Amino acid sequence: MATQLDRANAADAAVGEARTKDAADTSGKSSTSRTPGIPGTPGTPRASGSWRRGRVLATAALLLGLLLLLHASIPNRIGNLGSLVETFLPWCGLFVPLLLAGALLRRSATALIALLLPVVAWLNLFGGLLTDKSHPDGDLTVASHNVGADNPDPVGTARALARSGADVLALEELAARARGTYEKELATAYPHHAVQGTVGLWSRFPLSDTRPVDVKMDAGPLGDAKPAAVKMAYNRGMRTTVTTDHGPLAVYVAHLGSVRVNPRAGLSSGQRDAGAQSLGQAVAAEENGRVVLLGDLNGALDDRAYAGLTSRMESAQEAAGAGFGFSWPATLPVVRIDQILVRGVKPESAWVLPATGSDHRPVAARISW
Repeated sequence: MATQLDRANAADAAVGEARTKDAADTSGKSSTSRTPGIPGTPGTPRASGSWRRGRVLATAALLLGLLLLLHASIPNRIGNLGSLVETFLPWCGLFVPLLLAGALLRRSATALIALLLPVVAWLNLFGGLLTDKSHPDGDLTVASHNVGADNPDPVGTARALARSGADVLALEELAARARGTYEKELATAYPHHAVQGTVGLWSRFPLSDTRPVDVKMDAGPLGDAKPAAVKMAYNRGMRTTVTTDHGPLAVYVAHLGSVRVNPRAGLSSGQRDAGAQSLGQAVAAEENGRVVLLGDLNGALDDRAYAGLTSRMESAQEAAGAGFGFSWPATLPVVRIDQILVRGVKPESAWVLPATGSDHRPVAARISW
């Protein structure tokens, strides 16, 4: 009897132990089993931390790249925003090292790959300016300088320009009170010169067919009603023919209207834009196949406002210079608004001259036939 009882208890104990083990196995499976495809569960690949970090930096890099690629699509309807962006477009490259530093600090592979877009876009736009494209050849040296109406040292400025080695020298913003000083100081180096209002050209070679060029400084009915003598006093454009040893060269000198940046109105450039369009039309109508444009155009050539000029002429700085050739302001130049454009002649070299008493720096180029 006792033996049978012991056997029954042992059987019950074995059954209970088996049930307990089955329950434990079932519980263990349910606690580790997760729905496939949900992050953080076994069977679902986890994204590497370097790919998940820095998404804000990656987004910023992509937006910067799109800005560089699509800047021409930014409308000018609101405050001439497109022209404002294009004026300082090269400086957008400064954001690349900042974003790179952030990507490295965050150890973000996503941000580093996204940075390739603005880097490639910037190099496509401005990479060519980083190399020195100058050549020692050349038949004629031209220079241009906005001498500044408030220049405190016109004598020193004139003497520095006379030593520049330029064969043809264009001056803009000639104040009436300083004109005699420049004529006196430049007479020895440049026996030929012509002045039309506030712009002039000094040359080692004879000049002919000199006339003013309308750059729309006085547009509208009131401007049309003014006598020519009155408008000549503040005229800002001219055209002349320089009789060089290699043949006649048409030279334009221009000082386009100023621009202003207003926090409410944005970039105010209507007068300048109208002048650029008028100047482009004059160059298009020029019969001489060899043309040089010298002057203060009050804007960078990336600005769409100069399309009428850049579609017909070549920038000497971009074709044969080294670097961006920034010319304004003279103390710490951040933009090139003083330009030398050519058509029918070849730029061999281009450079920026040392500062004078003006708030602009002179620019120069050597060209060949």
